[in-house]
Amino acid sequence: QVQLVESGGGLVQAGGSLRLSCAASGRIDRINVMGWYRQAPGKQRELVASITSGGNTNYADSVKGRFTISRENAENTVYLQMNSLNSEDTAVYYCHARAWFAIGTFDYWGQGTQVTVSS
Repeated sequence: QVQLVESGGGLVQAGGSLRLSCAASGRIDRINVMGWYRQAPGKQRELVASITSGGNTNYADSVKGRFTISRENAENTVYLQMNSLNSEDTAVYYCHARAWFAIGTFDYWGQGTQVTVSS
């Protein structure tokens, strides 16, 4: 029902910036929340940032002031602007969408994009 395609990952030096994008297609009219998660080797997947259909945003404490989540509704795209990157930001980043249907709630995930921050 919903497909998510990510792009923008790569290698960046500490202190640098990177912008991730996630393009959603399908039943986007049923999506209530979109966000970005990340998972580093040996660590649990954690929520980085989220944005609701109403425009409310939330951020993990570790990225507040450095990361910004935004959306471009016309193109069904969500962005994650990452500034002042450090080694702790190295992880696979996953786009996520939650959609509500009459039969229940469904979660959709992008394929993941690697972000590596070199010191």
